[in-house]
Formats: sequence, C-alpha cells, structure tokens
Amino acid sequence: MSIGSFSEVCANSALLNIQVSAEDIKAFTGFATQVPKAAANAQRRAINKTLRWLSTHIARAVGKQERIAVKAVRQRLRSYPITGGAIRGKLWFGINPLEASRAGRPRQTKAGVSVGSRRYQGAFFKKVYGSQADIWIRTASKHFDRADYPDSEVTSQTGASSGFVGENSDRFPLAKAKISLDSVRPHFEAWSRKADERLMQILQQEMNYELQKYLKGVRNV
Repeated sequence: MSIGSFSEVCANSALLNIQVSAEDIKAFTGFATQVPKAAANAQRRAINKTLRWLSTHIARAVGKQERIAVKAVRQRLRSYPITGGAIRGKLWFGINPLEASRAGRPRQTKAGVSVGSRRYQGAFFKKVYGSQADIWIRTASKHFDRADYPDSEVTSQTGASSGFVGENSDRFPLAKAKISLDSVRPHFEAWSRKADERLMQILQQEMNYELQKYLKGVRNV
C-alpha cells in the first residue's frame, strides 16, 4: 500500500484503482494499531463510498462531454467494491465505441435518424441483428461517413430479411452508428487524483466514527 489511487488505460477499457496510500494512512497509525479491525472497517467503507461517488461523477461528466444519456454511460461502468481483507477497490469503464442508439431516444425521420443533437442522415432505426434495434446505414449510401460509424464492422452477413429488400445481401452491406469515447481517455488520471482527495475526506469521517464508537465502549466498561 505504498501508492494511492491510480488508473490503467488500455485499448477498449480503463480501470481506476482506489486505495489509501502509505502516507495517508500514517495519520491514523495510532488508532489502527490499537484497534486494527475498526480501522480496517473504516477503510473498507471509505473506499466503497468513494467508488460510488466516482461512478456517479464520471457518468455525469462523460454524459455531458459526449452528449449522451447518463444511463448509457452507467452501463459502461462496473464497480468492484472491496470485501474481506482486500485493500483496493476498482472501477472498470468500457471505452470502446458506444452504439449511438443508446445515447438517447432515436427518432426516425424521412431524412434519417436523430438521437439528441446528433443526426444520421440516410440511416434507419431498426432491428437487423440481435434482439435490439440499432441505427444502421447502407455503406453504399451517399450519406455514409465512417467517422459516424467508428469500430463498426461493415456487415454483409446473410440471414432472414427484416423488411428492407436485400439488406442482408452482399449488395447492401450495413454499418452500425457508434460514438467514439476516445476523448475521455485523458481524464482518467485526473479522476484518480480526485478519487484520492475524496477518499481522504471520507476516510477521516469513517475513522472518526470508529473512534467515537471505541471511546464510547471504553467509557461504558
């Protein structure tokens, strides 16, 4: 436990590791030595509360920055609170491109599909593959722009038609509209620093709570 919270970013995801640094825990060494179980409980609660706080604020920040529904961002976040004797909590965030249809409520128009402030001209909103409808465009369309369809494999898979003539044939390959989340990558280091600050605030509160319980128990002896 020599370092505090830190982030790890890879191609399709990022991991925020939330933990108390050795320097921070020094302030509570006396109490932790005398009542180690109480101090460990305080540390566990502080880390888990910080995880919930961080998850809420990241979802709001990314939703605002990328103009997508906060609910959609939350679906990309997975929290791993600490249990037992663990000393580190984790928050996983999938940063591969997000299906545009999850960013808000898609609306089909004559010109294409709109989701919030985004417009996908020439696209259609329909269930083509899988159990959920998505925003698709024929790659032969004059409105097809790969920038609006990042990480989308152009498909020419054959299968049962869902109402559009030849949409599953080699003549009419489709691409799914997605939103790149690459712009959130630079923020993870800053979020880990904010997590450290918040963790210390909550840890002080939780340690004080445990101390008051301990002192109350001593007085009642």
